[in-house]
Amino acid sequence: MSEGKNLIGVDIGSSAIKVAQIKEGRKGYGLVRLGYAPLAPQAIVDGHVMNAQAIVEALGRAFSEAKIRQREIALSISGQAVIIRKITVPLMTAAELDEQIQWEAEQHIPFDIKDVHVDYEVLRRRPEAGQMDLLLVAAKRDEINDYTQIARTAKLKPMVVDIDAFTVQNLFEVNRGIPPDQTFAIINVGASLASINIISRGASAFTRDIGNGGNYITEQIQRKLGISFEQAEEFKCASVTSGPGGVPAQVIETIEQVCDSIAGEIQRSLDFFLATSGEGDMHRIYLTGGSSNLPALPAAIGRRARVAVELIQPMERITVEAKEVNQELLRLRAAQFCVSLGLAMRKDREKRS
Repeated sequence: MSEGKNLIGVDIGSSAIKVAQIKEGRKGYGLVRLGYAPLAPQAIVDGHVMNAQAIVEALGRAFSEAKIRQREIALSISGQAVIIRKITVPLMTAAELDEQIQWEAEQHIPFDIKDVHVDYEVLRRRPEAGQMDLLLVAAKRDEINDYTQIARTAKLKPMVVDIDAFTVQNLFEVNRGIPPDQTFAIINVGASLASINIISRGASAFTRDIGNGGNYITEQIQRKLGISFEQAEEFKCASVTSGPGGVPAQVIETIEQVCDSIAGEIQRSLDFFLATSGEGDMHRIYLTGGSSNLPALPAAIGRRARVAVELIQPMERITVEAKEVNQELLRLRAAQFCVSLGLAMRKDREKRS
């Protein structure tokens, strides 16, 4: 359950900061502000903060250019700092579960329990079996503290820390709903990570982050052509905006090869889930993130999975409600805003359902 006002969604990615402000009304969600600020290279490496000052400055630019005055925000984290497990425990009350959850976490989390923040969600209760299924999440306190401290230094007030995969799922649920009888994957391919979230029987059943994304594609173009990272990034983007004829043939070949490699890693995770879960088929794959704009990526994932791949339309059920929203930014980078839009649906006063 949630009440109060919507928070500003702040997605601190490895290549850029994306911020979104949404208002929820009787007719649904309306977008009122949108901000984007590139990050200096190596400001964040493998999810770890390496240049806090660069991130603080980029946050300031994103908020200033978007004309966002509200300071209360929702953040998210991903990667190696987060462990997500689906577990089964004896049926108990909410109060008993709150007392028991730390002990349960110690049995399933490969970190020292003192070093992590633990949270959970009840997926389903099965009274006939005397059991309940939980989604258990543990995030390293150091990582949470790094991100929240950066936000405070930027004169922001972090109220919520979420997980990237779940924020995209929240946005998807608003736009499409979650079919209770289907198994499907939501995959967010950003600059440094591909985040996989498999939904089955109406709830998240499997998550995994793969340590390759758009930067890996750029690095391979850089290596093959012997050019700078910046020029390789320009070629990669131009392959989308100008088409295959607008860049050297070697760029297109490299993009296709690397996309196939990333698709292979994704497929291994999908195969692992299907082999261990007892679920029969994957009904569909939904793709988002900046790298989803490369036509070779959804093509490679669909070819390997033999399942239809659909690009998520983040604004499907969200209307643009203010002239301050940069429409060109939204048109060019919509796929990069799924996390910040999902975060912007969180509120400052929420209760566990």
